[in-house]
Amino acid sequence: MLELKRKESIVAIKNVTINEPFFNGHFPGLPIMPGVLIVEAIAQAGGALLLTEVEDRADKVMVFTGIERAKFRRPVSPGDQLRIEVEVKGWRAIPRMIAVKMHGIAYVDGKRVAEATVSCQLIDSSRGRGEGSGDGAAE
Repeated sequence: MLELKRKESIVAIKNVTINEPFFNGHFPGLPIMPGVLIVEAIAQAGGALLLTEVEDRADKVMVFTGIERAKFRRPVSPGDQLRIEVEVKGWRAIPRMIAVKMHGIAYVDGKRVAEATVSCQLIDSSRGRGEGSGDGAAE
């Protein structure tokens, strides 16, 4: 994490290395980071921002609720460094849950490689674990 503005934005770095297991099959002889993992990196950076707002973060889980407008502009390869910039677009807190919508852009060497708007919720990790509750973690 390089920068953090509470409830506003975060900037994070992801170093992409050849020893990551997904490169074995994506693609043999032409290693390219899967786009879904770039979106996951955007969501995880946003999740770090979200978790700074709760004291009982060890009892919370962040779940995706939506991905919109995902665009992939350039391939990301081993040796690249992703600079992930995430900006909060909406924040809603109710008892026992926080819901956030964020827009993230990933750059390599100052060039935009991917972007997406992600929605997620921070929920209690115990949700749905009671016997016979019938209440799942993500709805």
